[in-house]
Amino acid sequence: MKIHSFIHRSASRLIAAAALFVAVCALAPAGHAQNTDVPSFAAAGHFTVCTDPTLPPMIFVNGQDTRDVAGFDIDLARELGRTWHAEPTILTMDFEGMLPSLSSRRCDMVLSGVMKQAGREKNYDAVAYLDSSIVVIARSGTPRITSLDDLSGLSVAAQSGTSYATLVEKTNQKLVQSGRAPINLQQYPAEDQVVQQVLLGRAHALITQDVEVYYRQKQLGGKVTIILKPDNPDFREFGAYIRKDPHNKEVLSQTVASLKQQGILENLSRKWNISNAQEQAFTEKAAPSSFNPEVFFSALTSMAFVKGAALTLVVAVLSHMTAIVISIPVALKLNGPRSPVRMLLSAYVAVFRGAPTLLQLLFIWNALPQFFPIFRESWFTPFLATWLSLSINESAYQVEINRAALRAVDQGQLVAADALGMKRSQIYRHVIFPQALRIALPPTINEFISLLKTTSLASVISLQELLAVTQIQVARTFEFTEYYSAALVYYLAMVFFFLFLQKRIERRFSWADRNKVTDHGQ
Repeated sequence: MKIHSFIHRSASRLIAAAALFVAVCALAPAGHAQNTDVPSFAAAGHFTVCTDPTLPPMIFVNGQDTRDVAGFDIDLARELGRTWHAEPTILTMDFEGMLPSLSSRRCDMVLSGVMKQAGREKNYDAVAYLDSSIVVIARSGTPRITSLDDLSGLSVAAQSGTSYATLVEKTNQKLVQSGRAPINLQQYPAEDQVVQQVLLGRAHALITQDVEVYYRQKQLGGKVTIILKPDNPDFREFGAYIRKDPHNKEVLSQTVASLKQQGILENLSRKWNISNAQEQAFTEKAAPSSFNPEVFFSALTSMAFVKGAALTLVVAVLSHMTAIVISIPVALKLNGPRSPVRMLLSAYVAVFRGAPTLLQLLFIWNALPQFFPIFRESWFTPFLATWLSLSINESAYQVEINRAALRAVDQGQLVAADALGMKRSQIYRHVIFPQALRIALPPTINEFISLLKTTSLASVISLQELLAVTQIQVARTFEFTEYYSAALVYYLAMVFFFLFLQKRIERRFSWADRNKVTDHGQ
């Protein structure tokens, strides 16, 4: 019995050990599979999403705080992060800058109501996550049409950087071949500006996606109506874009499919009113337009506008001070004898005066990281990119101002100071620079005021300066006049302050003006 019992216990232990071994073997591949369930760009526990915050309900700023973004795509990014155990970081920017930012590795994913299209998939991987439909919108009372061809000879507005321009171009080719007038396409940087063109009567119709007009039906107040819903295969699905990688695309596809199966995406659609049922609202009577003083004063006193104006001022002051520091030695060298360095500096001034400021800004922000990977790092923020590009651009103009001022100083004074035994540094410090400063001051302040307004270009690379804040609030509320008026007050206040400062400084230096000295003498 003892031998039998021993054999029985040994067999039981062997069976238990074998079961444990099988269980460990079964769990080992499962653990490996878990690692492959996360895309490589989120493996470190975080990933960055590029998005344009002017397309509700996909994404928009939910209030006065420009950092508080919300919408379907934000919720989707959080669901993806929850599944991958990674924290999404939202990077807002202009629509046209998103895919270039994806290429430059500034972000890991573009999630911003972008259509999944074969043309874009030549360079990027895309996974569809939400059905949509292209719509043509016109003012209330406009008769419905049967195809885009019926817009022949009319003006149509669309957001720049989208594929609507390509669609219109194809339509125009057919119209021209059939002897009909082409569609006059107007492109604007933000979707809210596109809608505004129709409300103002500047464009007959606009092209957009149905989800936006469903969401905006209360803001639009029945002023517009859907006149066409063309069925186009390139405009049926929103897609999440990532860089080319088969593994990452497979993981993203499986995750989106899982979210659909769990009903999470359907719940998000209901949450953000993405439904054909909203279309009935476009039959309501148009509401009258009016200026809302409460919205105007709310914007004027909001922290979002104060911060935007402060950032505008800081960027302008820092950029101009840097430009002055760069321009002085360059101006001295360019006023000197011919040399290879002088030719190089002349080319520098010519290039940066000749190239558009916006192009320089976009090149530094989007193209520079492709040549120097260090500019892809998080330290290279939109603020630094704006400071760098505006400083370089402004220095080219400031060089010419300083060169003219230095040349205007009588060279006889240089000779006289030299004859008195003064060192060259003393001559420039005590004789040349004070007189050149008086001459350069008025155009320098004028240049600064111009730079102050040029900072608005930084909105295209997501810097939250004054104009970017204004556009975000307009996109959220559709109250153009109130927010534009508030921004105008801030810009005028800053410009008038510096004009006042310019007058005071010019009066301070009037002692060196020969004419005024003569006048005072009289």
